[in-house]
Amino acid sequence: MQRVSFKMRLFEGYAEEYKNRHDRIWGELRQLLKETGVRDYSIFLDEETNSLFAYLTVDDERRLEELPSEPVMKKWWNYMKDIMETNEDNSPVSIPLKEIFYLP
Repeated sequence: MQRVSFKMRLFEGYAEEYKNRHDRIWGELRQLLKETGVRDYSIFLDEETNSLFAYLTVDDERRLEELPSEPVMKKWWNYMKDIMETNEDNSPVSIPLKEIFYLP
């Protein structure tokens, strides 16, 4: 099991909308993430900076590289692009974070 974390940025004033959309996450996306081996996926918001911090565990981190080619993932990114910083392909601007401490 591998731990993965990254940060993203939410546009000002969209925290409630971001939460609402994730509260209603599509069943097909939930299923895809589980089939990819994603577990314990959490996203936290720093309200001062609108930075999102995501943490998840995955059976094999290389499987995460397959997600961008999945139609439902592309559809989700398109759905979210109006409330957060995104790349040209609508994927969120995502900055990997390096683990420097872990207490099992």
